[in-house]
Amino acid sequence: MIADRLRLARRKAGYSLRDLSAAMDSRVTAQAIGKYERGESTPSSGVLLALSKALGVSLGYLLDTQGIELTGVEFRTKANTSARERAQVETEVIEWIERYLQIELVLELDSAHWQCPVARPRKTPDAAAAEKLAEEVREKWNLGHDPIPNMTELLEEKGLKVLTVPLSDRVSGFTCLVKRPQEQVDLPVVVVNNQFSLERRRLTLAHELAHRLIDTDSLSDKGEEKVANAFAGAFLVPRDHLLLEVGKHRKSLGYKELIDLKRLYRVSGAALLVRLRQLGIIDESTLVYAFQSIARGWRTQEPAELEVPAERGQRERALRFERLCYRALAEGMISLSKAAELLRLPVSDVEAGLKGPQGADADRHQ
Repeated sequence: MIADRLRLARRKAGYSLRDLSAAMDSRVTAQAIGKYERGESTPSSGVLLALSKALGVSLGYLLDTQGIELTGVEFRTKANTSARERAQVETEVIEWIERYLQIELVLELDSAHWQCPVARPRKTPDAAAAEKLAEEVREKWNLGHDPIPNMTELLEEKGLKVLTVPLSDRVSGFTCLVKRPQEQVDLPVVVVNNQFSLERRRLTLAHELAHRLIDTDSLSDKGEEKVANAFAGAFLVPRDHLLLEVGKHRKSLGYKELIDLKRLYRVSGAALLVRLRQLGIIDESTLVYAFQSIARGWRTQEPAELEVPAERGQRERALRFERLCYRALAEGMISLSKAAELLRLPVSDVEAGLKGPQGADADRHQ
C-alpha cells in the first residue's frame, strides 16, 4: 500500500517524479520513485523518512498501517477539479480518518455506528419523492417540524464522520466511504468546505446526507443532484413549519421578513426563496421579481450572514473527534504528546484545553 499512498501524496504536492527527486536533493532518482509507486521496489526506512518530509505527510501515512482506502468519492463542484486538488483532499481525509479510528479504538467505541434511517437506498425519482423522504427521516430521527439548530452535531450524533476543512472555492463538499481491511461495514464520511458561509455548509451537509439515502441507479448525475437539493431544502425547511410562518399563498415578501426567516431556518436567502417557490407559496413571477429587487445579488453574496467573515468555519464545527481525544487524555488512556499528535496542536494548547484557565494559572504560580 506504500505505492498507492506515495502516488497520492505526490499528486497532492503537485510534484512530477523529477520534482520530487529534486525536493529530496536527488537522494533517489525519478526512476526509483516511479518503481516505488508501481510496487516494483520498496524504499528503505531512510528514504521513506526523506519522502515524508519532502511531501509534507507523516511517515505513518506512507506506511499505511491501517490499510484503509476511500471509495465512491463524489465532489460537489462548480467546475472540474484538478487531479492535484482531488489528491490533496483525499490525502487529508485519509490522514484524518486514521487518527479518528485510532482514538475510537483506544476508547473501544464502535466506529460503524451510522444510524441510517432507511433500510436500503430509496428510489427517489423527483422532488415530491425527496420531500417525502425528508419527512420520513425527520420522523425516524424524532426531529419534529422545528428548524435544526446544528446540522453537524446531528449527523455526528447519528454516526456520520464529518470533516470540515478548507477546500478549493470550486468544491462545496463531498461524500465517500472508508473501506477497512477485515471489516464488512464501510464507514460513511462527509467532507464540507469550511471556507463557505454557515448557511451554505448546512445545505451541503443536508445535500450529502441525501446522497447516503437515495438510490442513484435510475438517476442521471444531473437528476441525482436535483433530487439531493430538493431533499436538502425539505429537510432544513420543513413544509408544515414554513406554512405556519408565512401562510399558504403569498403575492409579495418583505426584506426584513426574509432575513428573519433565513435566520430562523439557518439557510441561505436564495435557498429560502427557492423553497417558497417549491412549495407553491409564491409563484414564478414573484420569485423572479424578488431576485430582481429585494434579493438582488443573493445568489452570489449572502445577506446578513450568520457568521462574520473573520469567524467563518467556527460555528457548527465537527467536534466529536476533538471531544474523544480530550476524553481519552482526561482518563489517562493516552499521553499529552499523543493527544497533541492526534489533534495536530501544540502540546501547550492541548494542556490548556485539558486544565482550563484556572489550571494554567495554578501552574504559573507554582
